[in-house]
Amino acid sequence: MSRKHANIAIFVPHIGCPNKCSFCDQRHITGVRKAPRPADVSAAVAKAVGSRGFDSATAEIAFFGGSFTAIDRGYMLSLLETAYRFVQNGTVRGIRVSTRPDAIDSEILNTLGQYGVTAIELGAQSMDDRVLRMNNRGHTARDVEQASHLIKEAGFELGLQMMTGLYGDSDSAALQTAERLIALSPDTVRIYPTVVLKDTDLAALYADRIYKPQTLGEAVALAAKLYKRFTEQGVRVIRLGLHSVEEDAFIAGPWHPAFSELCQSQIMLNGVLSSLYEKGRYCIRVGKSDLSKMIGQSRKNLIFLQSKGYDCRVEPGEGLGNLQFEIIKEV
Repeated sequence: MSRKHANIAIFVPHIGCPNKCSFCDQRHITGVRKAPRPADVSAAVAKAVGSRGFDSATAEIAFFGGSFTAIDRGYMLSLLETAYRFVQNGTVRGIRVSTRPDAIDSEILNTLGQYGVTAIELGAQSMDDRVLRMNNRGHTARDVEQASHLIKEAGFELGLQMMTGLYGDSDSAALQTAERLIALSPDTVRIYPTVVLKDTDLAALYADRIYKPQTLGEAVALAAKLYKRFTEQGVRVIRLGLHSVEEDAFIAGPWHPAFSELCQSQIMLNGVLSSLYEKGRYCIRVGKSDLSKMIGQSRKNLIFLQSKGYDCRVEPGEGLGNLQFEIIKEV
């Protein structure tokens, strides 16, 4: 978003995790049902290199999906050995892995460093121990803090992942989670709204009307606040919303293929609203890439502004960066 982030994603499905979280079925999120082999890593890199716009200076091999450092050690090393060859020959700049906070220690970090890993993302999800227990995460907020400190001290880029709309969570608790994550000085953050997938504990809670997921509007409004807060503190938000969900697995929740754009559109609307001081006609200038965000899907933002007494039009402006705008009062 604020800076291009390129990954050659290798999805490791639900292996290595010691428990099953209430919301989790990685197979339905990633569409991957078998564990990747070293040959699959090589194939994914070859495909990426042959694609338009590939850039070795920004590309990373990224092991996502499962708890990478909790899988069988021999299997983990076989994947890393293959990936590291592409770091050594300059095809990619590094390797990124995602894992659980309680699957990090000094010995593991030393091993990852030897194989060219440059960034480690932790699935924190929440910093409220009550919420973590209710969703069967199997770790505590303290585990997130300890693992984050170890990762930073060892010189790795730290990424943190949080979720909104978890069972037992609230908007206020999610905002508090964001503050505690900011205190850990992460380099990047991903924000995922909770969706209900079949074959999960959350699906049973939803069927029994014990769990009520966020609406799309609620998830967008909260994610927009979180995005603004993280970026104000210099933390790059590199993902808003899940990449994809298998259609036949989705039951309920704020899934939308353009969730990130919806959030950024809301951020721009919030910013304009806070800057307008009297009703009337205005021209809003934004960067070319932000025109659709400012206008909103089906002109939603302009219609809303008009309902508040602001007759606005949007046009491209020079020298304006991501989500920046300027407002001109028209006579």
